[in-house]
Amino acid sequence: MDLRQLRYFVAIVEQGSFSKAAATLNVAQPALSLHVRNMEADLGTALLFRSPQGVVATEAGDILMRNARIIIDQFSIAQEEIRGHEAEPAGEVRLGLPGTISQILSVPLIIAARNRYPKIKLRIAEAMSGFITEWIRESRVDIAVLYIPVEDRVLTSYPVLTEELCLLGPVVAMADVKPPAFGPLALKQVAPLPLILPSSSHGLRELLEREASIHHLSLNTIIDVDSYGSIKELVEKGLGYSILPFNAISRDVHDGRLRSWRINKPELKRDVHLVHPADRPMTNAVAAIETLCRETLLDLAATGQWSGARALR
Repeated sequence: MDLRQLRYFVAIVEQGSFSKAAATLNVAQPALSLHVRNMEADLGTALLFRSPQGVVATEAGDILMRNARIIIDQFSIAQEEIRGHEAEPAGEVRLGLPGTISQILSVPLIIAARNRYPKIKLRIAEAMSGFITEWIRESRVDIAVLYIPVEDRVLTSYPVLTEELCLLGPVVAMADVKPPAFGPLALKQVAPLPLILPSSSHGLRELLEREASIHHLSLNTIIDVDSYGSIKELVEKGLGYSILPFNAISRDVHDGRLRSWRINKPELKRDVHLVHPADRPMTNAVAAIETLCRETLLDLAATGQWSGARALR
């Protein structure tokens, strides 16, 4: 027995006639009769009493009629709820972000989500990329924005932005280090400088070491520290140089606290990826926030709010 048969049965009882029900439903009368016979066979009892005056429900038919109306009404309610959910997504969405992305993305994304999807509750969790990758694998977050691509049986990703990395140094040159010349530098000019970089477990350090290895260079790292704020302060105090995203130092350079140089041989950059599960469907709310997150990232790059970033299309 299915929903269509229940609707046919209700129409027959309400019309009191197979012919009238057939006309109302735009269904051939023999087809209605066949459906009723199949229902009676399934239930093992007569559902309708046929007389010259028309068709009426039997006692079993009355029971079916009462429950059929409830079932049909509940299905209609479910349809309306689903359609409304499609039109206005609702629920909780957990987004994982590294701190360096969160400080740029979180506020504009939260504002955009509240304006466009007031029924979605957006929760943002910050951590290093490795932790966030594990969180999304364990379903502790629904989607993530990371600097590393992820593509396996459980997760999938796609790039949205790429951001420029540059050399930063103190305004007053270090006594025992010849400051680089103005203008773009080659990586071979940067590698021998006394460098203050994130530790080896940090994604940025891995990228820099990989680029240096490709070009048969060794980075002269003198201090390891994972905090961008601490790196910038140490560089400002004249303890060394560093390589960071331009966005992380643009304000310091503008205010005259740091100097910066572009690196173009090779150009150093890293991509920003949106990551979501590949082994389970996304809810409408998660899909909506993922799309909004991409739109917000692209807008931040286009308007210059994410300095040194450009869209990958």
